[in-house]
Order: sequence, then C-alpha cells, then structure tokens
Amino acid sequence: MTETKELDLKSGEHRAGPTMLRRPRRKPLRKDIQALRAVAVGLVVLNHLWPNRATGGYVGVDIFFVISGFLITSHLAKELTSTSGLAIARFYARRIKRLLPAAFLVLILGSVAVAVWVPYSEWTRTAREVMMSALYVGNWSLAAQSVDYSALTNNATIAQHYWSLSVEEQFYLLWPLVLLGLYKLGQRWSSPRTVLLAGVALAALASLAYSVYFTAVATNPAYFVTPVRVWEFAAGAIVALLAAKISLSRFWAMVAAAAGWLAVAVTAISFNQDTQFPGWAALLPVLGTVAVIVAGIGMANAPFSRVLAVRPVQLMGNISYSIYLWHWPMIVVAPYLLGSELNSWHKLGIILVCIPLAWLTKVLVEDQGKSWKMLGKVPRSTFGAMIVGMMVLALVSGGLAWGGHMQEAQAEAVQSAEYGGPCHGPAALTAKKACPDPLGPAAVTVMADANKYYAGAHECAVDPTRNPPGVGAVAVCDYSDGDADATTVWLTGDSHAEQWKLPLLDLARKNHWKLTYSLVGGCPIGDVTLDSFEGKKNPSASAACRTAGQSIAAMIEHDRPDKVFYSTFARQELLEDGSGRSQQVQYSEGLAAFWQRWADAGSTVYVLADPPLNGLVRDSKCVAMNPNEPLKCAVDRSTAQPVDPLLGAVAAMANPHVRLIDLTDHFCDTLRCYGVVGNVAVYYDANHLNGVFSKLMAPFIERKL
Repeated sequence: MTETKELDLKSGEHRAGPTMLRRPRRKPLRKDIQALRAVAVGLVVLNHLWPNRATGGYVGVDIFFVISGFLITSHLAKELTSTSGLAIARFYARRIKRLLPAAFLVLILGSVAVAVWVPYSEWTRTAREVMMSALYVGNWSLAAQSVDYSALTNNATIAQHYWSLSVEEQFYLLWPLVLLGLYKLGQRWSSPRTVLLAGVALAALASLAYSVYFTAVATNPAYFVTPVRVWEFAAGAIVALLAAKISLSRFWAMVAAAAGWLAVAVTAISFNQDTQFPGWAALLPVLGTVAVIVAGIGMANAPFSRVLAVRPVQLMGNISYSIYLWHWPMIVVAPYLLGSELNSWHKLGIILVCIPLAWLTKVLVEDQGKSWKMLGKVPRSTFGAMIVGMMVLALVSGGLAWGGHMQEAQAEAVQSAEYGGPCHGPAALTAKKACPDPLGPAAVTVMADANKYYAGAHECAVDPTRNPPGVGAVAVCDYSDGDADATTVWLTGDSHAEQWKLPLLDLARKNHWKLTYSLVGGCPIGDVTLDSFEGKKNPSASAACRTAGQSIAAMIEHDRPDKVFYSTFARQELLEDGSGRSQQVQYSEGLAAFWQRWADAGSTVYVLADPPLNGLVRDSKCVAMNPNEPLKCAVDRSTAQPVDPLLGAVAAMANPHVRLIDLTDHFCDTLRCYGVVGNVAVYYDANHLNGVFSKLMAPFIERKL
C-alpha cells in the first residue's frame, strides 16, 4: 500500500547534456495525480480501520504502483532522450534521500512503541519484519509466511505494511537498468523509443499473465511477490512513453477521467477478501488509474479540477507517503495502549492524530531530508548514510529481539514452576474440592514459544517412506521401546486436531504408544468438498484438501492402529458438494465415510469436540490486554460454544467404535466460557489453545479412553 513515494512529476529529473547533472527547475505537480494519491491512501487507511466496510480499499496500493510507474518512467525517459544515458547512481541517491529518512524514522519509533506497549511475544517477529523492511525485502518474507499455516493467525506487526514499499524499492532498483538496456538496444536499430515501448509492453503482458496464473494457484503469496505486480508499474510506464502522442479533446478527457474514477470507486466498494487478487481483478483499478492519468495529459486544468484541486485533497496527496507510513503502526499499537479493542471513536482518533503527524514528517523529514548534510552531497556519501541507517535499525531490532527472548525465558520459568496441581489449568473448573480462585488472573498472559500448540517433540521424526499426494508430512513418535505389541495411535485433522497433539504426546510417553500423525491446516479430513475456510474461498486449496484427505484415510486404513484421534474446525470450514444439503448432513456423511473405514479396520475412533470459540466471540488479545481482570473476557456459553458439527456426526453414526470426547466443562461453567481457567490462559491465538493449557488436558482425555 504504498506510497505515495512521490517520485514526482515534480518531476522531470533529466540532464540537459551529457555532463550536466544538476537538477532542473521542477514542473508544478499535477493536481489530478495528487488527488489519486489522496484517494489511494484514504482507501488503504479506511480498509485497515474498517475492513468490513471499505472492503476493497486495498486497491489503493495498485493506484500507487501505477502512479510510480508513470512518474519514474517519465523522468527516466526524458533523461534518456536528452543524454542517451542515465546517471543511475544519482537516481538511486535521490530515491534514498526522498524515501528512507521517513521510512527509517517510523521503523525506529515504532519499535520503541512495541517495546513499551506491545507484549513481548510480538517483539522477536516485529524485529525480524523491521529488519526485512529496512532491507526492502519484506514482501518476500510475508509471501513465505502466507503459505505457513501456523503463521496465519499471527498478529500483524508494525512493519507489515512495508511490503508494498519493498515492492516499489525493488522496482526503483531494477527499472532504470531495464530502460537503459532497452534504450541502448534500440539505438542499434535506430529506434530507441520503439524498442523502449515494445520492451515495456512485453514486460507488462508477461507479468500480467504470471499474475493471473499465480493468483489462481497460490492466492496468498501472489499478493506480495514482485513479479506479479510489475505489470501495474509497467501500465503507468506505457502511458509515460506514449504521453507525447496523447492529445484528447476536453470532452474525451472528461469521459476518460469519469470512467477512471468510476472504476476506482467500483473496485473500492465491490471488491472484498474473497476477490482473487491481484490477477484479472487488478485490471479494473489499474486501468481506472491509467484513464485518470491519460485524461490529464496536456491539460492546464485536469478534468474535475474544481473538486480535485481543493486544498484538503491536495494536502492529503502531498502527505500521503507519511500517512501511509504512520497509520499502520498506530493501528497495531493502539489496542495495547488503550487496553481494549478499537471502536469507531478510537479509529477516528487515530486518523486525527495521524494527519498532523504525517504533515510534520513531510515538512521536517521528507522535505528537509533531501538537503541534510548527513546524507551527503554525492551518491557515495548517500549510500554510506543508508548503510549507517540500516545498521542503526539492526541494533534496534536486535535489541528488541534480545529483550523478547529474555522475557520469554522468564515466563517459561514461571510456567514450569507452577505446572500441575488440582487447581491449575483445566482442573480448576471440575476439581472435587472448590479451588480458591479458579477464574483469577493468569500467571502468564503473553503467549510465546513455550505456549505454541504446534510444538513438536524431539522423539518425533518425519517418515521418509511416506509422501502421499497432498500430505505435507507424516511424523512418527515412537515411545514403544521396541515392543511389537505396543498400542498404535494415529492423530489427524486440521490445526484444531494439532492443538491436541501435546497432551497426546504426553499420553504416548506415559503409556508407551507409537503415535503417528499427519495434519493439514484449514482442511477437514473427510470425504467432503471444502467450499471456504473462515469465509475465504480457495478452489486450489479445496482440491488439495480433498486429495490429502483421501491419502490420509488410506494410510490409516492400511496401518490399522488401535486408536485414531480426530478433530477439525468444522464451524469455520464450510462444505459445498452441490447437493444443497445442510452443513450438518454433509459433515455427518462425509466424516462417517472415513470413520467407518477406520473402525472396520479395527480402530477405535475418538473424536475430540472443538473447544469454545475465541477470536470470533471476543478480542483475541483480550487476556493480554486485561491481565488483572480476566473475567472481562468471559463470554456466554451459548455464544462461545455454538453447535459443533462433529457432535452431530458422531451421534448420527451411533457406532460404539466411534466415540466423542467433549471437554467443554473444562473451559466453561453452566453460564459462561473463559479466557483464563486455573490461572492459565486458555488460548494461544484467535482460535487455538495455549499449548500449556492443552498439555494439562492429558489426564482428562485419558479418562475418556
């Protein structure tokens, strides 16, 4: 979402001759482009503050990309045609002076804010993303995380929005070299402008084709990776290269501008999280932006200038880069500072604070930074200053990570010292003797590495002989001590099955089981057709889920284990087989098909009912924000524990070899469900159990066997 990076048409940084390197007098800013910036940053901010209302606001990023492609190419093309070359070092130096001072300032101050107000469990990940952002490779880091299921429920860091700045910086790094190469190639054929235009057009088409393909097969990482976005910059670049030949009448300029603004408005209103984006869908905001830019070429007053040129709009466009930098860290930190989830008044307050802060940053840092002596007068000095800035950020992020590790070690020691006991954790609500404070504050409210529900054990190893289609890994945890008659156990399902792995590992150690598990995040393992997960559709993931389910079912049937443990997040994994039947019927029949196969093979199937909801019924950070008042996080039992399709599926089978394990009474009393029980936080994230709480469930699971 990026940037306003005003590589402005303030613009035309070109040399008058081969040896003249001074910057020419700047042309006035195009008010329509400033208005586009204002709209783009406004859409992004509204989308971040009210994602369920400004559902398509994320297209503001695409608007910025097109603007950057147009302006940068305009500058570089002028320099190429006037000098037959590019002062690339000076170009990079100007970008550094223009963009990095404000960007680094926000990262440093944001890191300090995290250390003061945000729980230490977020410090290490924040430090990593701050450093990735400082190196301008943050988009690739987020792309990698987007395909890591266990990372999907992570809270956003203060640097997450820098992904788009990373994309832009990568564009700035490579684009001058691309244009220079095309221009030199064109000189050999005496048609440099033709080769420039043809080369950029081919790059645009190739990138668009890749965007369509990659978005279809890998929607999550496709949003972040640079090759998928190149065509958006190239669209603006093509307009810049054709600008001299564009001459619209006033009427057609008005038509083009109206169509462009309408396209932007339609995308902002109609696009949402289910839109496969970027892909084909990005054509609408990109072409809309192109239309607005084309409409203003050669015009003294761009279409609709009476509206676009008003001072508030121009001010927003002028400070849009700083608004973009500041708004997201404020959104991330504010809930911890306020101790509550953000409401509409809080969000309005963020806007009211962000705008003057952005103006000050623009005036004192963005504008003044270009002439700071510390940034040097020659490119070499500027590059040196950039390296120093990166070193400072490395120290800041390193200190933040170190502090996080120290705090986590202390918390782990506290948890270890208090582990167990008749009133500790889930035992508190069902203890035979009343516990003194079963719903009091947790000893540790911050979830860190020691609390990971998906932690493994060193005894578990991936079975290299098994790599069936659709299955990421099959792990074996052998505690049998070589006993051929030892009990064999399987665990399968999605991450809501994985959150029971730790207590099952404890039971395996105690009872000398041989435990095998294979888990697929966001995937109900059954003869079912997944339609969406947590409201998001992904046809390729749904197909892979079905393949994985068939593979795992066959492996379990082949192994004939004594026990099979199964669970899945059926409340949020919606099915659609085209029959029009209810979710309950589809689950009952689809799961029974696998459970019956396993039971017929001689296994007893234990279905672990899903725990009460967390992030869907309360702020997932509620316990961390209210460490001394955990009862603020209590939710009515009927709300927190709605009907779970797993219960109906087990009941419909009426098979003595398929048994339900329902542990709800360890999370809830008759009236409410809690975020802290027995001085232990119940949840690790928005919808998974705290690993410590889960391990404490081992004896209660064992009693059900």
